[in-house]
Amino acid sequence: MTAKEFDGWITVFQTGTDYEADLVRDRLDDSGIPAVIMRKKDRSFSLTLGSMSAIYVLVPKESEGAAQSLLSSAQISDADLTEIAIAADPERAAPPPEEREET
Repeated sequence: MTAKEFDGWITVFQTGTDYEADLVRDRLDDSGIPAVIMRKKDRSFSLTLGSMSAIYVLVPKESEGAAQSLLSSAQISDADLTEIAIAADPERAAPPPEEREET
């Protein structure tokens, strides 16, 4: 993807679906990197490809390197997510299905 610049903000991710853009923006925000979404999607048509469906995730130009590094890093595994959830509220979290005892 060729990065596009808009008033000091630069694209770090482009998609045709809203939920993907939201997930990427949230991941950047959670890591302390300011991010916004710019939708150039034509709402008259249900398109997810091409220039009429472009959705961009943008960060300030000075944050481009950190954003690209974060987005190219390894994703969190399901096991790690389970561990984080249990640590957050150990009394309410049930063990994963493969670890439950059969009754």
